[in-house]
Amino acid sequence: MVLVVALLTGGLLGLLMLNTALNEGTFELSRLQKQTTELTDQQQTLQQQINQGSAPDALERRARELGMVPGGDPAFLQDDGKVIGKPGQAQDGAPVKRSGTDMWPQAGSPSPVPNPSSGASPGTGASPGASQGGDGGVQIDPAPPVNPSAPAGGTPR
Repeated sequence: MVLVVALLTGGLLGLLMLNTALNEGTFELSRLQKQTTELTDQQQTLQQQINQGSAPDALERRARELGMVPGGDPAFLQDDGKVIGKPGQAQDGAPVKRSGTDMWPQAGSPSPVPNPSSGASPGTGASPGASQGGDGGVQIDPAPPVNPSAPAGGTPR
């Protein structure tokens, strides 16, 4: 009788330990699945940011913020050393709008890109869309970088 009670008690304790171990594994699995979901969402967000930052319009805007201008006319070298084309110097010009919903503005609506031949400067209010960033994607006059050792007035561009 004592042997049967001891076997039943041992069996019940063994089942209790097995059940506890399985529940711990279930909780660990649930925690890891939640962590995987969060990390997948984070990866997708970062990939979307990379894709937005590497778009041609974003690269052009960032290059202009750094003071770069589009290159001039290229020249090409053939295998025999002959030069085709005449290279030209890079010149800054009005940005070209490449994407967006209002790519072709309607008659009567203000143009988001200032006209360089109009003689109006971006700060005069002639084109409010361009000076506020608008859809053009080009910052007209970026602030100079902060240099703590520079004089208070900064340097003109």
